[in-house]
Amino acid sequence: MTIPNELVRAARMTEVEILLELAVVLFHKEKLTLGQAATLAGISQFQFQQLLGSRGIAIHYDVQDYIEDLQTIQRLGL
Repeated sequence: MTIPNELVRAARMTEVEILLELAVVLFHKEKLTLGQAATLAGISQFQFQQLLGSRGIAIHYDVQDYIEDLQTIQRLGL
């Protein structure tokens, strides 16, 4: 994903910072799962969880998240 340079300059943030903030907002609004938001932010799920914690954002973990985690574990053969 590429963010136009004029938007990056207007926000006075780097593209990485913008993607991180977008990931946090979309996760907080329950539009993305933890894994999806971490991927958008370009960091690990653990790092994303730490970021959410530092901002006082609770981690919602529902049945769908559990199923996705189980599928990932099976796919990785763990």
